[in-house]
Parts: sequence; structure tokens; C-alpha cells
Amino acid sequence: MSTLTFQQSDDEAGLKDWQYVHNVIVPPAAMSLDEVRERAGRNHLEVAYLGDVLVGCSTVRPPKDGGSTATVIARVLPGHRRQGFGEELYERGLKQARALGADVIETVVLASNEDGLRFAVQRGFVEIERYVLPGETAEWVDLRLA
Repeated sequence: MSTLTFQQSDDEAGLKDWQYVHNVIVPPAAMSLDEVRERAGRNHLEVAYLGDVLVGCSTVRPPKDGGSTATVIARVLPGHRRQGFGEELYERGLKQARALGADVIETVVLASNEDGLRFAVQRGFVEIERYVLPGETAEWVDLRLA
């Protein structure tokens, strides 16, 4: 059984920890603290700790406009991978998305993040789209839970 503790990123320390993990895992989409605050206003953001050590973070984007699709993203810092922490983050996010009314679950992974893509595929996600955002060079992969 894990000894992870989870905290919603709704205070300054939690927002900064969420920002740190996000920016380490997806540097092409590095966010300022103001951007993280804005994102926290529309998404459910959590951080995970092993004791007092930051391990990872998650994002749940709830269904929009009466839809049934939510996005669940779990991120684990490289030094803490392959210990089951990503699974815990993902399962918590999935439960949250279902509680918000989601019937369809998607995720998005930076194409160069081989660990993240492997993690998603191992949990039953299938690729639905690859793209590069206008004016950027990083490739993203959208996946949907089969």
C-alpha cells in the first residue's frame, strides 16, 4: 500500500509544486504561476507527496458544455517512476472525472515522452490524433480510453 498523500492545488505552495512538476514533464508547454492559477479555476489540479517529497501531479479537465468527455493527466517526476505512483494519480483522476459525469476519458501526452505514452497505452488508451499547435514545434498525442 502506498504512503502517498494528495493535496488539491488550491494554495500557493500547492500551485507552485504543481507548476514545477508540469514544467519538468512538459517543458515545451511550461506555464507561469499566473497560468497555473487560471487553470486551477477551471480544472481539478492535485499534487502527490511521498512524506514531504513531491512525487507528481495530476489534472482533470471536466466535461464541457453538457458533454461527457473529460481529460485525465497524471505526471510523475522521473526519479519516482515505475513505483505505482502514476497509477495512483491516474486512478484518482479517473474517479474524479467519472464523478463529474464523464463517460469518455481522454488524455494528452507530449509525443517525445515515451514513458507517458507507454503508461497511457498500458491502461487501455488508444491514439486518436497527433498534432503540432500553431507557432510551436512540439508534437502532442491525444488518446482516448478504449
